[in-house]
Amino acid sequence: MSGNGLVQLAIENVGTIIAVLSAIAAVIGAFVTSAETKKQRQLRTEQLRQSIDAASLDWGASAIEVLARAAMLARTRHLHGNEGSFQTARAGTLIALTTLIDRGRMFFPNVDETKKGLEKDGAYRGSRPPILDAMVWVHCEINALTRDGGPTGENSAAFIDDCRRLIVSELQAHLDPRRLNQVVGRYTGQTRTHQSQARQRSGELRQQLLTRRPGISIENHTPYEERTETAS
Repeated sequence: MSGNGLVQLAIENVGTIIAVLSAIAAVIGAFVTSAETKKQRQLRTEQLRQSIDAASLDWGASAIEVLARAAMLARTRHLHGNEGSFQTARAGTLIALTTLIDRGRMFFPNVDETKKGLEKDGAYRGSRPPILDAMVWVHCEINALTRDGGPTGENSAAFIDDCRRLIVSELQAHLDPRRLNQVVGRYTGQTRTHQSQARQRSGELRQQLLTRRPGISIENHTPYEERTETAS
């Protein structure tokens, strides 16, 4: 067919050609719109998750601080000048723990809420997740704590430290900092030279500590257990 014939054919079928081109454009537009909508939905989901993570992290920071104070209260209970001073400190710790437990329900709801505790209010039906269980166990320990007598303060403090470690582990699993690091690219975004220098400096400080505090047990040591180590 000659060029003139093709032109004539196109003119005669211009309506059909326009319809086909419009259909193709519509399909392409639909794919683009779908991809953009999916991307926006993923972005909104990530933003919502980061907002919830930020609130969870705020709760976790408060929980860790209160548990550190609770362990220190157990270790220093005998140093309170009188019973009234000790009871005031204990009551303040119990109030803080109770508040954190109920705040934590916003981020860590009970499981099996349709099978257990159906007679309770909605937020209290079912079984607590381990992270809140640990908070409740610390509340029970502090509630039973006395200024004199009973389990030793150091045993109580060690138990609270164990609960704190579980809470930190559960909070880390909940927040998934490795995923956040992939999104934000903070620590892994540092140069290898910087990371190597930081590890080297940490090792130097470790050696200084061993020199300053002979016999100290580093592997099992936390900042809250320093009073139990050999003092110089």
